[in-house]
Amino acid sequence: MGHGWEGAVLKLLRAKDFTFTVTGAEQVAEHYRRLRFTDGGLLAELGVHPTMWIRLWFDDAGKPHQRAYTIVDPDVETGAFAVEFALHDGVASDWSRRAEPGETIQATVYGTGFEPLDPAPERLLIVGDAASLPAINSLLDAFPETPATIWFETADDDALPFRTTDRHDLKRIPRGGAGETLVQRVRGELPDLAKDPARIYCWIACEAKSTRALSAFARKEIGVPKDRLHAMAYWRA
Repeated sequence: MGHGWEGAVLKLLRAKDFTFTVTGAEQVAEHYRRLRFTDGGLLAELGVHPTMWIRLWFDDAGKPHQRAYTIVDPDVETGAFAVEFALHDGVASDWSRRAEPGETIQATVYGTGFEPLDPAPERLLIVGDAASLPAINSLLDAFPETPATIWFETADDDALPFRTTDRHDLKRIPRGGAGETLVQRVRGELPDLAKDPARIYCWIACEAKSTRALSAFARKEIGVPKDRLHAMAYWRA
């Protein structure tokens, strides 16, 4: 299967292609599934960084369909990692439900990155949901001694694999008002935790409309510097 016009553009941008092989699967929760892969040389060639993500290519009735996923527990020495799928109706989720060891999938790497934080943040302020949980966990792993506040929007009661410790304040917020419940909660609580914006790191990755609203709030009303703020929409309602 070719990658269509998206693949052609990525090729022109010198994106790198790899083939992954499924080695195992685990149903972590009713709506959350983890697949393990060999990396096709990815980790040895590119290394790893927090929130590192790849584009997986799926066959959608003969048409190429790509979705981005964070790699989980990358092991450069063995050339292995996992990908966690928040399950819903869709081509990618359907593929993850039926994938078995030995099956292969094509992937492209382009656009992923993480700039070192200097000075190191005194607190992480994180907004996300099930789609961005793997990236959230990678941030917590990258800054194990740093306190963190996590506003986590949830649509179900799944026991998800949070890597939180007693240094982390996890606030689970039921999805409501098309994301407005989350936005208002963060707007009300973020200012007290970001009184010195240059000393925190604010990371926002949820639904597109909520991400835009909270990113603008953090920049324009809280004054979080550009290099202390990352915002990316992980899905669109």
